[in-house]
Amino acid sequence: MSKTRINISTDQDLADFIKVYAAENRTTVADIFTQYILFLKRNSDGETVNEILSNPVFHKSMNEAHSKLKSGSAVWHSYDDVFGD
Repeated sequence: MSKTRINISTDQDLADFIKVYAAENRTTVADIFTQYILFLKRNSDGETVNEILSNPVFHKSMNEAHSKLKSGSAVWHSYDDVFGD
């Protein structure tokens, strides 16, 4: 399947975090977003989900984020609020 470019804007602190997270988990930022979007797509289509990223903390965080976004209960914080200086 051919690929296309999508530009996503986010806070610099969050961009820095996801780059470090990707490097620590030997993957790419694009792969992280792709897996998350595929998870959402397959979940909404009622398909089973086979995640490439098997990190249980990532899986739990992804599910919690999805639930909060869906319910509208997400509370946004800056990178510094979450991780400190």
